[in-house]
Amino acid sequence: MQAQLRRLHQSAPDLFQVEEVGRSVEDRPLHLVRVGSGPRHILLWSQMHGDEPTATTALLDLFEYLRRHREHPRVARLLSALTLHAVPMLNPDGAERFQRRNAQGIDVNRDALALQTPEGRTLKALRDRLQPSLGFNLHNQSWRTAVGEGSRRPASISLLAPPFDASRSDNPGRVLAKKVCAVIRDALEPLAPGQIGRYDDSFEVRAFGDNLVRWGTPTVLIETGPWPSAEPDEPLLRLNFVALVSALEALASGAVEHADLQRYESIPLNDSKGMLHLVIRGAHVFGEAGDAFLADVGVAAAQAVRTHEGTASVVLAGVIEELGDLRVYGAVEEVDGTGLTAVPLPSGDSSRDINVGDTLPLPHRGERALRVGLPAELMLLRPVEPPGHYRVERILRYAR
Repeated sequence: MQAQLRRLHQSAPDLFQVEEVGRSVEDRPLHLVRVGSGPRHILLWSQMHGDEPTATTALLDLFEYLRRHREHPRVARLLSALTLHAVPMLNPDGAERFQRRNAQGIDVNRDALALQTPEGRTLKALRDRLQPSLGFNLHNQSWRTAVGEGSRRPASISLLAPPFDASRSDNPGRVLAKKVCAVIRDALEPLAPGQIGRYDDSFEVRAFGDNLVRWGTPTVLIETGPWPSAEPDEPLLRLNFVALVSALEALASGAVEHADLQRYESIPLNDSKGMLHLVIRGAHVFGEAGDAFLADVGVAAAQAVRTHEGTASVVLAGVIEELGDLRVYGAVEEVDGTGLTAVPLPSGDSSRDINVGDTLPLPHRGERALRVGLPAELMLLRPVEPPGHYRVERILRYAR
């Protein structure tokens, strides 16, 4: 991250200013990138939660876009109308660990009033110093989030114009934030139809987004969620980039003032548990007791850091989260389990010796049971001759 910011400043020192504005608990620098010369000041911050990195990369892409196309009329108008102040990584200690909280174990986004974290104090000091007219609060959300109750569609992007009081009152600033969200919705729906959701706007007295509105800076919350493909990072990054550029261009041109508020109000509310990463539909399953029965098997997954031979990498860790009739859940991937039996892979290194197409007997009763909470390491078996033998049709393996 620091190397990227150094290269950015070196490539266009007349365009970008990079300033250290604070230090984390473990003394890592907190950087502010400033670009543009306009009278309207915008504050953007990402990775307040250390395991939510998508918008950090989107901000770096935004900077590169502004650098490469600074002479284009649209970009030139943006840079002359706005001054952008961006903190690409507010919680570097959490990012180093790939964890939500900072090194103190505190959720920085619940520290707006107590201000016990240096990261939270830095963000508050920036808001007070810059007095921005709008803030962008950039996050990742749980991959279990669906759009609307029963839609079974992933909430790939969720939006919110946070309130400033428990009554969810409006003022000119919050109305502006709602109009920005409407602009973002219109920009993203062609790229992700039916996959734009809205958070419930209950007031959270400790949260930075809500308190910035109360302090005089309306905010737009953008949360990145699941994407229905095996490689979700690029499309989700693209959605973030398009959201930011569209919103900033509308602010620079004044088009945001003509946005339809109803386009914000009609965004479907999120269902925070409506998605699973994978669902096996209608397989034969053994529980801890009794005979085999027909059931759906639901796997929840999340990114996690694992270290192998001294090298850390981000992997997809999964567990069995649901078992039974899962027709109300959507999934990034669905597997037709008709005629198949789902059983755990053998524990230990022996599981690596099993391949698709192998024929083997059904595991012993105690080794074939599925239950919620087990690691998502499964094989799907189809009965073959002679009786009692099964062919391995598919192996499903997530990181532990």
